[in-house]
Amino acid sequence: MLNRIGRETDLLSKYPKAKRDISKRGSTKTPEQQALARKFGKDFFDGDRSNGYGGYYYNEKFWVNTIPDFIRFYNLKDGDKILDIGCGKGFMLYDFKKANPKLEVVGIDISDYAIENAKPEIKKYLKTGDAKKLNYADNTFDLVISITTIHNLDLKECKESLQEIERVSKKYKFITVDAYSNEKEQELMNLWNLTAKTILHTEEWKKLFLESGYTGDFYWFKP
Repeated sequence: MLNRIGRETDLLSKYPKAKRDISKRGSTKTPEQQALARKFGKDFFDGDRSNGYGGYYYNEKFWVNTIPDFIRFYNLKDGDKILDIGCGKGFMLYDFKKANPKLEVVGIDISDYAIENAKPEIKKYLKTGDAKKLNYADNTFDLVISITTIHNLDLKECKESLQEIERVSKKYKFITVDAYSNEKEQELMNLWNLTAKTILHTEEWKKLFLESGYTGDFYWFKP
């Protein structure tokens, strides 16, 4: 039986859109800044804006209206297990628990800094982890989420991560990745990008999903 990819669906439609000065970043970005950002340390999360977020703090406006859409779309209920790959400081999982305290949540991130500085209320559910090798048994989670994370891996590693997401999920998956649909979007993405190692056309991503056996849902990040 042939694998089929999941649904292209924008579950982040209510997530506030940031105002981005793409041309400024493109004109000032240096290889040194990219190398620093890809360490995913303090400089990336809470350092100068040119190196990443420029301060990564909790604000309920980001997830409070988005989480209910996830819960409805995947019919999440008491006791369901959620894994967030690339959880950062745990803000999304914190709002999942606020929406339903009986959800079981786990978050991993490659950044020791992010985990060490996670939101205190959610920190016990988070740990440092590798998206290419998830330390969980097959079919562990009802929903696996990865928001703008796996594109930070090279192409081979992206495939490995997709296969791992598929393996540990017993039901639903949702990811977003850096992508473009035309030359203008590709130009803007290349100007904006600091950390992604794999940026593909949307159709190329879909092909990679098929090749990896990824059957989950997906959407795109475009600056």
